[in-house]
Amino acid sequence: MTVDRWRRAVPAVVLFASGIALWEAVVQVFDIKAFIVPAPSAIVAALFSEWPDISAAATGTFTSALLGLALGTALGIGAALGAVRWPMAREGAMPLAIAANSTPIIVLAPVANSWFGLLSPWSSIVVVAILVFFPVMINLVRGLLSAEASELELMASYAASERTKLWKLQLPGALPYMFSALKVAAALSLIGAIVKEYFGGSQARLGQYLTLKAGNFQFEEVWAAVLVAAAFGIGLYVLITLAEKRFMGWHVSVRAANV
Repeated sequence: MTVDRWRRAVPAVVLFASGIALWEAVVQVFDIKAFIVPAPSAIVAALFSEWPDISAAATGTFTSALLGLALGTALGIGAALGAVRWPMAREGAMPLAIAANSTPIIVLAPVANSWFGLLSPWSSIVVVAILVFFPVMINLVRGLLSAEASELELMASYAASERTKLWKLQLPGALPYMFSALKVAAALSLIGAIVKEYFGGSQARLGQYLTLKAGNFQFEEVWAAVLVAAAFGIGLYVLITLAEKRFMGWHVSVRAANV
């Protein structure tokens, strides 16, 4: 990171630190109860004291989220490629994708539990995959269809095959749409995995941990678990952003961000 970029980051760091300090001061001065909002110092203390239980629960939840993200992304990419290749398939698949995206998690979770069993990790993986599928598919279809007609005509004038058009023109042009979809899907995968666990599953999961601690009014532990989930979500977002820079260094949006 250049000196200029470090300088641009300083205000954000200062603002974040000031916000945490203000939070701590308000809780201490006004003696706000933990069930309303605990102090940051109490959350950090709970994180260290409960780390073995939180880390064990988080590992299972994050594994399901990652596997569901991978499965939903793979299915979304496959469906998008088929939809672009065969317009009739696109017309039939889009309503199904929209219906899947419109189905609430509270409906999907009991169905998945019935299919795979309460203790099976596949119940969470399938719920996450369904949530991820739609944004990946719809954004990739839009990206693949964004190629200009003149560009396709130029490729056709060189007798390029459909596969060559796809790999050399359509897929590179669809990468911005794809990475935008993955950033949304990353958040959905974590939300889906945790919310699904509220409807039953192994006790060694973050959703069940949050339910138990909230029911016992141990809100410092609840916020500590939320902090771990937020850190995982941020880390996953950063990884996708790094991959975006790696594979899209040629794109104007990435080059502008690196200035």
